[in-house]
Amino acid sequence: MKIVFRADASLEIGAGHIVRCLTLADELRHEGATCVFICREHLGHMAETVVGRGYEVRTLSGSDEGQYKWLGTTWEVDAQQTRQAIADLKPDWLVVDHYGLDARWESSLASCVQWTMVIDDLANRPHACRLLLDQNLGRTPIHYSEWVGANCAVLAGTKFALLRPEFAKFRPFSLRRRQTGELKNLLISMGGVDVENSTIAVLTALNACALPRDIQINVVMGKNSPWLADVKQQAYEMPWATQVLVDVGNMAELMALSDLAIGATGGTAWERCCLGLPSIVLVLGENQAHGAAALDRLGAITVLQQDDSLPEQLSQAITSLFHVNNLIAMSKASLQVSDGNGRCRVATEMWRLRNTQ
Repeated sequence: MKIVFRADASLEIGAGHIVRCLTLADELRHEGATCVFICREHLGHMAETVVGRGYEVRTLSGSDEGQYKWLGTTWEVDAQQTRQAIADLKPDWLVVDHYGLDARWESSLASCVQWTMVIDDLANRPHACRLLLDQNLGRTPIHYSEWVGANCAVLAGTKFALLRPEFAKFRPFSLRRRQTGELKNLLISMGGVDVENSTIAVLTALNACALPRDIQINVVMGKNSPWLADVKQQAYEMPWATQVLVDVGNMAELMALSDLAIGATGGTAWERCCLGLPSIVLVLGENQAHGAAALDRLGAITVLQQDDSLPEQLSQAITSLFHVNNLIAMSKASLQVSDGNGRCRVATEMWRLRNTQ
């Protein structure tokens, strides 16, 4: 089976779309498929990262994110460039993970591929596809009833969350060490790019919190973050031991060894839940709002607003979680969200549809 992924990363978009597509690609490759990525050359694109994982990348030139948010050009131009890029491939599947594309683009590529799969979070626009994945908590196929055709199979909910296999691997270890409810290791991860500079806001707000003197703070960032140097300086000035880790390759292990996380609500939220890691989160985009609200109702996270009251909010949230039962209760609630095997279920469905048609 041959699969083409159309996804982008940039300083504006972030890294999440590429990261989850890589997770699915790894699973499909493990099962014998060949995967190729089509990515536009935005500022902060991740083509080198994708190549480093062993995949061919074909880049699309030209980008004006100021005029064309997310996509960097019109959907017609993108479709034409993508058709040219995959003309010699004749893929079985075209996997589209992009907020800037919809049914118009997907329909224009239909003659080039056997089947199209869409990865979405928003449920706000029409799609022309055979398979759609929305891995958000609380999503059901009914959310896409007006956006896809009757022959589209919809995989909805965190059962299908695209997590790398190491999260399922570290799950038992992580759960064993959460029985005490201690707060000794704090993990901060606001996304690989953190375009809003939320990491600095969190570190600054922590200075108003009564943290244990011996607490260890680990800050995870991507090398493309425009705020990396500022964060390193802020970490150096913190009153607690604070280190900044860049482009880590052991995120599951870091989460398993952490007692509390402060982060965003994107795909990393499902990673934390898989490991039962209690979390305080900031909603950093429209695509994160639905998942954050659902996790908050479940008791798996505490949601804060990034505004002038963040220091007070964060202090109150951490003080509340100091109580052993609160940390343990949040951990147990988050465990219900994902078992870490969603990528296998999605890949299985792709193979099934391919083999039955």
